[in-house]
Amino acid sequence: MNAIELLLTRQSDSKLTEPGPSPEQLDIIKQAALRVPDHGCIAPWQFIIVQGDARQKLGEIYHQCALAEQQPEKVINRAKELPLRAPMIVIAIAKYEEHPKVPRIEQVQSAGCSVLAMQQAAFAQGLGGVWRTGYFAQSQGVKQALKLNEQDEIVGYLYLGTPEVDCKKPARHKPENYFTFL
Repeated sequence: MNAIELLLTRQSDSKLTEPGPSPEQLDIIKQAALRVPDHGCIAPWQFIIVQGDARQKLGEIYHQCALAEQQPEKVINRAKELPLRAPMIVIAIAKYEEHPKVPRIEQVQSAGCSVLAMQQAAFAQGLGGVWRTGYFAQSQGVKQALKLNEQDEIVGYLYLGTPEVDCKKPARHKPENYFTFL
């Protein structure tokens, strides 16, 4: 797959199954994450790979945090199942450190770029992925359970695996609706 084809056909696949990335595929995904824009070369990221039985452990973290933080019953009831939606999850974290030339927003955006780069690397290798956030990306309890610092931010959970269905999604937006010239 060439770069233009990748950029114009990349999509999110929310129904993912085994197999997840092979070790070789995962190595490429990891390398892609580290090639994103990084003002000041400060590498403001951390990644936690969750697969196999660790998915149940993450589900238990979600469940305990949802209970402790008094989330709605719907959130509590689904918490344990969420990490089971794909064979692998990569938790992407912005590791913010004060810097005289690199503001917080740039560090968070760099971490966000890493999620897109990983999803594109997976897609280019025939895998599927979907980037999710939501309550568990904002939960202080989840951050504590993952041993993150208070200033760290979970920018997303990248679910990776093999798409259950081969369903090409059409382009949803027209460039002329979003681009103007000055």
